[in-house]
Amino acid sequence: MSQSLAWNRKDLIDVEFLSRAEIETIFTTATAFKKAMAVNNKKLPYLKGRTIVNLFLEPSTRTRLAFEVAASRLSADTITVTGDASSLSKGETLRDTARNMEALKADIIIMRHCASGAPNYLSKAVNIPVINAGDGSHAHPTQALLDAFTLLEKFGTLEGKKVTILGDILFSRVARSNIICLQKLGAQVTIAGPSTLVPKAFEAMGVTVSHDLRNALEGADAVMLLRIQHERQSATHFPSIGEYTSSFGLNKARAKWLKPGAIIMHPGPINRGVEIDSELADSEHSVILEQVTNGIVVRMAILHLCSSAHNNETIQLPT
Repeated sequence: MSQSLAWNRKDLIDVEFLSRAEIETIFTTATAFKKAMAVNNKKLPYLKGRTIVNLFLEPSTRTRLAFEVAASRLSADTITVTGDASSLSKGETLRDTARNMEALKADIIIMRHCASGAPNYLSKAVNIPVINAGDGSHAHPTQALLDAFTLLEKFGTLEGKKVTILGDILFSRVARSNIICLQKLGAQVTIAGPSTLVPKAFEAMGVTVSHDLRNALEGADAVMLLRIQHERQSATHFPSIGEYTSSFGLNKARAKWLKPGAIIMHPGPINRGVEIDSELADSEHSVILEQVTNGIVVRMAILHLCSSAHNNETIQLPT
């Protein structure tokens, strides 16, 4: 089935560049794939004969595996390259590495990199699609899209919904991408945590900044927990893990401040007993594993849309 869908981008670098119509196109495509996989859990032919390179220069479990599964479900061949296993470790430039992959007839490069802006740089160095799987503290567009997709499945709309993002905002690419994506879809976003990790400067993004956990959680339709990004911090931003948990960890008592029926989210990996108690992470209000599952179909949608745009193909969706 072909549809008139709003998409002509070969790359996905940041949700900041996407219109609401483009975001909705991703979700329409993801929904079609999810329904098709539920009816018949077989591979779909949309990327058959194409090769996707996962260039992951930072550690990853969920994102890398989700992209690998997404590519496989679309019948693509997948090659995963890590920093230690590439010529980057020998001093080769990122540009030369990517251009060699293109010369080897790779069709799409999915990249995670510690440097903010690296995927954008790469997208200008090669002619094939580049998908950002996370760059430094800058952006993680596919995570934000799968989070919004999960919320829409639960609520039907995000217009006027209150979403609180709690934790390490300062060093989180997930937080930045989610703030932008959720606001584009009409949500009201509150960010919360210690002042050292949630500075008032974020108000420039149109969010409410709170250092009072009860105020941040009261009336929230959803709360998204973020772990402390120790690997990106050059100094300690709070006295101890125990003190962070005592002030900002989500436990059963504090969860009562949320709106009845509110959902609990986490992009992973979870530090159980730090930002969230295990009881809540595994509760009926948690959609953490649904986020992981939705990450497959959202990434299937992105791979299919970018490939179709790059190859000037009509976007085909399963019936």
